[in-house]
Parts: sequence; structure tokens; C-alpha cells
Amino acid sequence: MIPFFDITPAAPKICGITSYEDALRTIEAGAGALGFNFYSPSPRSIPVAADISWITKLKADFQDIAFVAVVVNPGDELLNHLAKAACFDAIQFHGDESPEFCATEGGKFVHWIKALRIRSQADLDMVTSFKTPFLLLDAAVPGVYGGSGHMIDWGLAASFVKEYPERRIILAGGLAPGNVSGAVTAVIPHAVDVASGVESAPGIKDPVKVDAFISAALAG
Repeated sequence: MIPFFDITPAAPKICGITSYEDALRTIEAGAGALGFNFYSPSPRSIPVAADISWITKLKADFQDIAFVAVVVNPGDELLNHLAKAACFDAIQFHGDESPEFCATEGGKFVHWIKALRIRSQADLDMVTSFKTPFLLLDAAVPGVYGGSGHMIDWGLAASFVKEYPERRIILAGGLAPGNVSGAVTAVIPHAVDVASGVESAPGIKDPVKVDAFISAALAG
């Protein structure tokens, strides 16, 4: 059992990890999940051709931490590469993937997460077509697939959590050490997710911010 998937509230997911040092430090700070970005336009991306043996080693050493591969409208080559790596417990679809695509390709992993960019109730209504308990709610920013630092409407997210208690909602979008406790109280999500809110520069995690974010999220 990996606690992040099975226990609510789960320890936070820290996304956009790009180095062994940041990953290890984040795990030691108490993260429940790490997100590794494979979307090349992102400043937090890991090149597909890069050596990811450091991720494999970390997974072997920390089997109770969820390792999540984050992708945007991925092709077969990338999906097969990530599945064969055998170090990711879940894949997170963060693009415009259809429910059918996610169900088929997500089946190559133990778990799959669908990220939705939320502007209105209409956006939330379509969430139910994705047949996974794990849904990540993020801010809707034109031309940006996550990591924008913009906040979503916590009221909308809270309404969805109440209406669909069987879903495990991961709240993202503009979270930081200073507001995550309030977000947890307002929404009561399964878990929270952060990338830019705990960085000193894109793709570089600030250990002080990571510590503060995890402490505040767990206290909230």
C-alpha cells in the first residue's frame, strides 16, 4: 500500500521535481508523492531521452512514496517509455486527453490521475466522465497546462468534493505555504499539489518553502 493513494488526507504531492537532491530533500520533508514532468515546453520538464536511473533508485529506496509521471497529450513512444521504466506508480494526464484515451493508456500503470483546468461548474460537470477516483483540479489559464501559479475557485472545488465523496480530489492551482492551510480547510481535498509555490526558480525547489508548505498542509 502507498499511503498517498489510500489515505485521506494524504501527505502533499510536490510536483516538478527535476533532480535527485530535490527529490530526496522533499521526501525527507514529509511529502506523500512526487511529480516528475515530461512535458517538454515546461521549465520543470525532464527530457524524454534523459537518464532517469536516479528516479528508479529513489523509488527502490522509498517504495511507500507515490511517484507520478506528469504528461500532456502524450504519444505512444513516451507512454511506453514511462511504463517500461517501472518506477512510476501513476501517470497524470494534464492535457486535453479524452476519457477513453485516459482509461486505455492509464491502464498501463497501477493508478492514473486526470488533471482538469477549472473555470466554472460546467468544467466540473465533465469530470465525471473520467473513470478514475483520482482527479486533480487546477486553474484554467489560456495556453498553460498547469504550473501557472493561478488559484482556482475553492468554492467550486469544495462543492465537487461534497457531491462526489467517492472521488479523491487533489487540489492544485496557486497553492503556497501561506494559503495551503486555508485551502485544505475550505475544500477538504484528498490531497494538495504544488509546483511553482515552493520554488526558488522554475524547476528548483526551495527547501524552506517545501518544509513550510508540507507543515501547513498537514496542520490544515
